[in-house]
Amino acid sequence: MRLPDPALHPEVYQDLIAKRFLAWLVDALVIVVLVTIAVLATVFVALFFLPVLALGVSIGYRWIMLSRFGATLGMMLVAIHLRHLDGRAPDPVVCFMHATIFSLGMFFVVPQIISIALIVSTDYRQGLNDTILRTTLVNRWLSD
Repeated sequence: MRLPDPALHPEVYQDLIAKRFLAWLVDALVIVVLVTIAVLATVFVALFFLPVLALGVSIGYRWIMLSRFGATLGMMLVAIHLRHLDGRAPDPVVCFMHATIFSLGMFFVVPQIISIALIVSTDYRQGLNDTILRTTLVNRWLSD
């Protein structure tokens, strides 16, 4: 099985740019809340390790959600989920690599710019991490 061709079935990839952005906003908020809870639970000691904590929470959150549900909370909210280009759901290793590449990329400007350019210009609306791992996001209601 392969994902539908974007030229023949544009509805599978319709509105993905806006949906990805909204999902990113929701997920960023979830991560901020989780990091804040961790900082408060450690009586502010975690502030000394804030970048490492934020990276760890981001990777962990995304890995768990993608492995279990194929989508993060933000992705679920906007009805998109992660798939390989051949249509398979990604395994936990691919989910971990996806979460790691995405989270590390958020710490640097150049990977973010590359990712945005790829999302806007590729037929499958793939970001940098999707391009590397041969995955993409699709509208959930059309692919289940």
